[in-house]
Amino acid sequence: MATREPRSINETRVPPHSVEAEDSLVGAMLLSRDAISEAVELVSEDDFFQPSLRHVYAALWHLYTAGDPTDVVSVSDQLKRSGVLDQVGGTEKLLLLQASTPAIASASRYAQIVRDYSLLRRLIAAATEIAEQAYASPNDVQEIVDYAEARIFDVAKGNNTDNAVVIRDVLWEALEELEELYAQGGSQTKTASTGFRDLDEKLSGLHRSNLIIVGARPGMGKTSFALSMASKVAENSEDPVLIFSLEMSRIEIGQRLLAGEARVDSMKIRSGRLVEREWDRISHAAGRLAERKIFIDDDPNITVLDIRARSRRLKANEGLSLVMIDYLQLMSSRRNVESRQVEVSEISRGLKLLARELDVPVIALSQLSRNLESRSDKRPLLADLRESGCLAWDTKVRLGDGSAETIGMLWAKGREHFEVVSATPEGKSVVALAKRVVATGVKPLLRIEFTEGGYLDATYNHPIATPSGFVRADALAIGGRVLALDQEGTVDAQTIASLEPMGSELVFDIEVVDTHCFYANDALVHNSLEQDADIVMFIYRDEAYRPDSPDRGVAEIIIAKHRSGPVGTVHLAFMENWALFADIAQG
Repeated sequence: MATREPRSINETRVPPHSVEAEDSLVGAMLLSRDAISEAVELVSEDDFFQPSLRHVYAALWHLYTAGDPTDVVSVSDQLKRSGVLDQVGGTEKLLLLQASTPAIASASRYAQIVRDYSLLRRLIAAATEIAEQAYASPNDVQEIVDYAEARIFDVAKGNNTDNAVVIRDVLWEALEELEELYAQGGSQTKTASTGFRDLDEKLSGLHRSNLIIVGARPGMGKTSFALSMASKVAENSEDPVLIFSLEMSRIEIGQRLLAGEARVDSMKIRSGRLVEREWDRISHAAGRLAERKIFIDDDPNITVLDIRARSRRLKANEGLSLVMIDYLQLMSSRRNVESRQVEVSEISRGLKLLARELDVPVIALSQLSRNLESRSDKRPLLADLRESGCLAWDTKVRLGDGSAETIGMLWAKGREHFEVVSATPEGKSVVALAKRVVATGVKPLLRIEFTEGGYLDATYNHPIATPSGFVRADALAIGGRVLALDQEGTVDAQTIASLEPMGSELVFDIEVVDTHCFYANDALVHNSLEQDADIVMFIYRDEAYRPDSPDRGVAEIIIAKHRSGPVGTVHLAFMENWALFADIAQG
């Protein structure tokens, strides 16, 4: 069979569009404000194939939202002020559009036609991009599959690839939401209840697009705590909850949910040694749980790309209200990365992107470092999150213009969206966008001094680049080497002369887009796991360390990071036999 080279999609074909529908829609909008109201619900200016009509639509939208007249004279004046009246064809073109409109009452139908053709053009663009990626013979095929799925999903949702929104539009949406909340007496229509009264009060519920990390040492009940929240969300939502369990089988997850719902000893459920009244409670609890849309995926080898793909498909087919992952450290990214620290950082970033893309809260469970076991107060701190770390106030950050400024002053000035010198995974120096600087609490520091001069004060768990990959600061050794910039700005390796504890102080980190690393005192360091999280909560039960504790049966939920609200501690009752957390009665 003869073969031929693939022909470019755009080589000989005109993208699908309807000049008649576009003209008729804009003509109807010029004649009727009701037509504008219908149009703005279905199309945006980018949906028009004809550039001139994009300008007319934008002018109509501006006048309409401002409450101003939308007649031909007003629109002509708006276009003239914008400097595009001649590009449109002048006032004569607007009058012609008016006169040639078949029917004002059909405006919504015209809008739908315009929208459909716009979706087809975007589908063609997405398919072209996907084909180009595939023809490039990528190393990671699964990553391209995920990219393709995401692009098609964006088209299905009707999303534009340009997500930048002018502030007036953002404020408009914010005011609409505020009015909606006020009309409903302050009820949180944009959040889901955690199921715990005091925790809801602190967090205002679980917000859409948020990444929530729940950390604890083994045996604290983090899985039971997260399952309680997931079950409550499923009880109150028509959309499904999706649980990914990398540690326990779906049967074990079902048993835990059943034990908490039925108030039956979880050990009895696992062994089957039940009395008749417990069977009755289990039967009723199973009936209630069966009504909730809870999906459980217990693939132990799942990757962050798999989670994104499966969540995306469920959202498209059934809807989605919450994603829960148990737990972070068992996941892999499928990519060949230089260290586990970098891999977990990429996983957390992927989960944050998932939360934003699907507009649902994502709860990810995390094991904590065993370092806290050596402290007298074993309540977790942000520093105990594995693969997380931070830097001292006076650490100098190399900026994109070649200058340097201390990380503390960058934070104090509230610097956002600035450039820093960074590095690619291959070690090439690049300039990357730093999103913001964050203070992450008071933490113990380790001073790393170099034989070539200089030092770096970092938390014990901050990932630092070495010739063999990123390594935690407390895993470095005297005589070892770390990657750093020399005086000429080229990458070299410096030798570690000493490692000394420096006490505790307020520390900081920087969110760097794409590369997730930057130069601190000219040493290359990586971002922290906690950077991507909107909320970080820890679970602490004193009785786990002191059997005679006066707080037996009480769990502390420590909100260590809350991007949009207060931090603090909430106390819950914990019934270990039932694997159940519950509110503590007031009064």
